Amino acid sequence: MNGIHKKLSSLLGEENVIVDLPSRKQLSKDFYWYSPVLTDMLDDKIADYIVKPGNEEEIKCVLTLAVQNKIPVTIRGAGTGNYGQIIPMNGGILIDTTRMNKIIQIEEGSVRVEPGIKLGLVEKELREVNQEFCIYPTTYIKATAGGFVSGGSGGIGSITWGNLWDGNVLELRVLTMEETPRVFTVKGEGMMNYIHSYGTTGVITEIVFRTTKRVEWTQCIASFSDLENSLIFSEKIAKDSQIKKRSISTCEWPIPSYFQPLQKVIEPDKHIVILEVEEKSFELVKSLVSEHNGTVSYEIPSSKYQKGIRLSDFTWNHTTLWALNANEKMTYLQGSFSLDSYLEQIKLIKEKYKDEFFNHFDWMRSKGELIPQQIPLVRYKTKEHLYEMISFCESIGVKIYDPHTNLLEKGGWEAYIDSVVQKKHENDPHGLLNPGKIGVVNDLVKG
Repeated sequence: MNGIHKKLSSLLGEENVIVDLPSRKQLSKDFYWYSPVLTDMLDDKIADYIVKPGNEEEIKCVLTLAVQNKIPVTIRGAGTGNYGQIIPMNGGILIDTTRMNKIIQIEEGSVRVEPGIKLGLVEKELREVNQEFCIYPTTYIKATAGGFVSGGSGGIGSITWGNLWDGNVLELRVLTMEETPRVFTVKGEGMMNYIHSYGTTGVITEIVFRTTKRVEWTQCIASFSDLENSLIFSEKIAKDSQIKKRSISTCEWPIPSYFQPLQKVIEPDKHIVILEVEEKSFELVKSLVSEHNGTVSYEIPSSKYQKGIRLSDFTWNHTTLWALNANEKMTYLQGSFSLDSYLEQIKLIKEKYKDEFFNHFDWMRSKGELIPQQIPLVRYKTKEHLYEMISFCESIGVKIYDPHTNLLEKGGWEAYIDSVVQKKHENDPHGLLNPGKIGVVNDLVKG
């Protein structure tokens, strides 16, 4: 046992310091392998030590030890991210937060939690007291609160409530990466330096999420022979203020063919829309499906919501996972289309790339604006071909958020990067907190 190992064991207990190679390899990974580009870049990265603190004071002790010895630190939740957010680029200490898994307080309109709690457990508790999350990721059964805030953006509920930074995080408690860590509370605009910043600017130890009144949700699949009809229908539902909705996901055929658990209810050669809508609006939804020449091919009543099969498991980036499970040589992109021209943009892409590009939209709002948000499946050939696709999409007005980089400013956060970098220098003066994730910082390590 070397000196650092002994000190960590003394601080946390030997059982909470992991050094065996198989465990370190496992816990140093996330779902970056969705991207063949990131796979080549990140496969060999591994932490030297995995630690599992049980409270904020223990995290402070780990940070102090790391600063004193100039050891890089990375923070991990459940590792369900897709961009290598938690990959320890320079080894060092990886802090696994999953022992910090308490619900601290539920109030009307909010819930305060520790960062390592699974969001699925929180949602269950909220629904038992007639509340629910405004938004949560499709990986919510496994995903942690801190992981979602630090590495995520939106998900189920975003069609109504927007992204994390649209008021869905109310407060953060943060530690700095200094020899004597500071602790402070962040609210309002200041949270933009911590939400989706990959844990580069501070260590989050408490989160307050916005919640809303529980709704009885019906899930269904609507099938369409014509892709354009499925999209126009999706837009109609998205815009209809009479219909409460939690999710609208449109998948071009053959994406539905990859959804193995749904094979008995998937109609061949049909494009589908997966919906979560308020139970009392379901009859109106069915009539709108019919108006757009579609059929409701499957439904799950509200009494079985979040019990058994969940249609949210086939939306957002789960579509990529199902394709990869089917052994398709696929990867994905992330893009925002223009509401007034997305149908024309789709036609231009399909004309150029045909069966190399399959449309998948998860409709959402950002700052109140309705956006056709796309996570398309694309056939992977080479990195050069992939970036040619990205360039073409951007040339026709589609904003691409590159999911094949682990750099924050190249994955869609460029508008906020100057503020994030400034906050990183303030809170992490030695450049030890998750280094290698902000290219413009150049991994500065100050002596």
